[in-house]
Amino acid sequence: MKIFLTGATGYIGGSLAERLLALGHEVTGLVRDERKLPLLRRRGVIPLPGTLDDPEALGKAARAADAVIHAASADHPGAVLTLVAALQRSGKLLIHTSGSAIVADHADGEYAASVPLSEDGFFEPVSFRRPRVDMNRYVRQAAIEKGIRTVVVCPSMIYGTGRGLQPDSDQLPKLTALARQIGAGVYFGQGLNRYSNVHIDDLVDLYLLAMEKAPGGSFFFAENGHNSFREIAGMLSEHLGFGGRTVSLPVAEAIRMHGEAARLGVASNSLVQAANARRLGWTPQGPSLAAWLQSLPRSDVA
Repeated sequence: MKIFLTGATGYIGGSLAERLLALGHEVTGLVRDERKLPLLRRRGVIPLPGTLDDPEALGKAARAADAVIHAASADHPGAVLTLVAALQRSGKLLIHTSGSAIVADHADGEYAASVPLSEDGFFEPVSFRRPRVDMNRYVRQAAIEKGIRTVVVCPSMIYGTGRGLQPDSDQLPKLTALARQIGAGVYFGQGLNRYSNVHIDDLVDLYLLAMEKAPGGSFFFAENGHNSFREIAGMLSEHLGFGGRTVSLPVAEAIRMHGEAARLGVASNSLVQAANARRLGWTPQGPSLAAWLQSLPRSDVA
């Protein structure tokens, strides 16, 4: 297949590109940074210079492909509108990448969610994540209203070493950097809030399975376990050689460093259950977060 991939230089997109190429697919990847054009080309990806704000380039590449995977941003409505418009009435596959922060709350570390939310469960998003929820709904409805085989993949916290140009995930490296700065594992508030997580290789497996089997309008959480942020702080502390020492910071500090997204990323509950993915036949094989951290050299937390 000819696949157009946004986010080809990123953590998720780069890992996807490597697997797709290994399976014999032709991958065209959108590249914002021209310095990365030759790096992608050497890996076998056909680089396409451009950005998510370039509707002409996005639309042309989508129409030329057999399938489109949007892995560049979960919060760029213009790109989604462009891709849907380009593919309407084509019956082609469009996979949109979201993120489980859509179910985040304002726990601020003070309490733990007890029941994982499945794909069909009701939730009321916090106002900061309402646009992402609306975007997911728009993509799914395009299966009925626009004649596209649309799929939304919604990862939880991702860990593991990326297979492309970007080896590092998002949440854990930031927590690791902060832990190194302070000399202890860090959590916010009481750190009781729980977040589901998934290994990058298992996540890529889900994308590939969705390409093969998912019906239009599908929505898939991706998770294979969960931990509280206090537990994660302890894991990082042990891994970094701090002897399990942990400290609590106020949630306001997370907001000061990285904005409201950080509040939802490290102080909220995002406890989900990948029921639809497992019904599709997804069987995660990667190590747990704890096992993965224990397997790493001290300098390689990602």
